[in-house]
Amino acid sequence: MISAPTDNLDVVPARHGRAIRLSEGQRIKIVSVHGSQVLDLWAFNGHDPSEYLSMEHTRSKNSKIILSMGDSYVSDRRRPMLTVLEDTSPGIHDTLLCACNSYIYQEAGCAGYHRNCSDNLHEALGEIGLKFPFTPGPLNVFMNIPVKKDHTIARLPPSTRPGDYLKLKAEMDLVVVISACPQDMTIINGVDRIPRDVHFAIES
Repeated sequence: MISAPTDNLDVVPARHGRAIRLSEGQRIKIVSVHGSQVLDLWAFNGHDPSEYLSMEHTRSKNSKIILSMGDSYVSDRRRPMLTVLEDTSPGIHDTLLCACNSYIYQEAGCAGYHRNCSDNLHEALGEIGLKFPFTPGPLNVFMNIPVKKDHTIARLPPSTRPGDYLKLKAEMDLVVVISACPQDMTIINGVDRIPRDVHFAIES
């Protein structure tokens, strides 16, 4: 597999999560180094974590299920949290699917514990002293989940290429959590089904 350079990029290890603090106006650049790895992303108000990034309100506010340049992902209070500044990928970022959890892997026949995005969220928040009472629906960056003509959804490999990136601007002080999705039982993370690291950079 061809991969893009990782110089000057921070890493979220494969199958794990990480919490990142962003100040209002800062940008987070998420790079698809391998062209196949997807990630779940959440955001919380940096001063009042009870306000959280909401996919249902984002879809309602924008009247879209996939956002475009200049659109904003909003909170459960309908306030902009993250605005799309740049996107060199095909622009496919899912807002429909839930975060994977242990029950999904049990349902798929996995024996024993399987790392998952829901647990990654709560572990990452715990590492910075925060708790949240449930798992909000995430922004699934680079995840390719088209809605078909019969109104069902498909789970396809990402359409990104190595080096593609998404750049988002923080519209308020935020805690952002990224989970490098551990899914290895479907082709969501590529046809080889191998979870990989996620790479990002913070820009002022």
